[in-house]
Amino acid sequence: MLTGKDRNFLFLQGPHGPFFWQLGKMLRAAGATVCRVGFNRGDEAFWPEKCSYVPFNQDQTEWATHYSDLLTEKSVTDIVLYGDTRPVHAQAIDIAKSRNLTVHVFEEGYLRPYWVTYERDGSNGHSRLMDMSITHMQDALADAEQDLPEAPAVWGDMRHHVFYGALYHWFVMFLNQRYTNFRPHRAQTVAQEFRLYLRRLLLMPAHAAERMVATARIKYGGFPYHLVLLQLEHDSSFQMHSPFDSMTEFLELVFDGFITGAAPHHHLVFKAHPLEDGRAPIRRKINELAKKHNIENRIHYVRGGKLAELLNHARSVVTVNSTAAQQALWRGLPTKLFGRAVFAKPEFVSTQTLPSFFSQPTRPDSRAYRDYRHYLLETSQVPGGFYSSRGRRQLMRQVADMMLARHDPYDALSKGTAAPRQQLHIVK
Repeated sequence: MLTGKDRNFLFLQGPHGPFFWQLGKMLRAAGATVCRVGFNRGDEAFWPEKCSYVPFNQDQTEWATHYSDLLTEKSVTDIVLYGDTRPVHAQAIDIAKSRNLTVHVFEEGYLRPYWVTYERDGSNGHSRLMDMSITHMQDALADAEQDLPEAPAVWGDMRHHVFYGALYHWFVMFLNQRYTNFRPHRAQTVAQEFRLYLRRLLLMPAHAAERMVATARIKYGGFPYHLVLLQLEHDSSFQMHSPFDSMTEFLELVFDGFITGAAPHHHLVFKAHPLEDGRAPIRRKINELAKKHNIENRIHYVRGGKLAELLNHARSVVTVNSTAAQQALWRGLPTKLFGRAVFAKPEFVSTQTLPSFFSQPTRPDSRAYRDYRHYLLETSQVPGGFYSSRGRRQLMRQVADMMLARHDPYDALSKGTAAPRQQLHIVK
């Protein structure tokens, strides 16, 4: 029987919105003790129970000492956080590991957008998946069921994500007097972050219309094209697990490879990240490079949105390390990566030079990728989402049990102790 008896969970920063608060309530219902450290007014706003909330309003240099004292004072057995690379989390993980505490890490889904990732000790480039071979995964799946959950046609998380991001930064911008020492982990100020989220929220209808026109031109253009999946320059997967300092460096490399290797009648389509807000001059740089190489009529830019229509007609996919590339691998499309990623396995990611890839890309081993995807769905990928209410309801049905389990998702499958996984379905 799963129980939280004698478990003391300390939550750090989580996704924008009420997910961490709802998860804490679930763990309390299982018998655990739960408290939360907040670093700003946004953290506090989404944790209504003040008696279990611990504000950190000291200088950032005092964090390690304050956190260590808190672990002792609260007899903490588990820490819970979203993303493992921001400085306060990286320090927290190192200290927790030195004390043999259990570290629960949440992240956006590796099989986005219909799942979230739950792992222990680290995610993305710090995930245990980085050192796992496909053979190991296939051996672990020997006794697993072959039925895989299907994603719903509509999940509806993006507008909630943008809304909660804007609301979070509003709290920090206007009501943060208690946290005078707070410093965001990104380069932008809180005011800049708020304006970017608000602008993104207000322009969503206009961007949707622009996206529909751009997608139609590509879909009905009748030309072969290669798809470049762009990422947020400030995202941790790009900052911490790629060889580039900026998206500009990546764009220059892509253009050089395309000019050298692609046939003269092929086109290049750049697909922006759904949360791209213009803080990096990506579109302007694409236009400059297209003009420099005199190929403006072969270059296309699509704002956010879903990938399916573009992937259905693409010849290949190029990215730094975007998890969206897995939708291409699922379709058997040749895929070229440049950064560290949990899916960067030689069985299905191209090792060609970029000009050779654009000239004649090699296809992935689709059987190996399906085994990899099956392994993730049996382990670290949990159906649901952080931001919409129905996504959180779906997520909560499984994730608390996974946290209370003795083994992490990967060891649980290998040892045969994994709980039955639910099929993904739309929660009304």
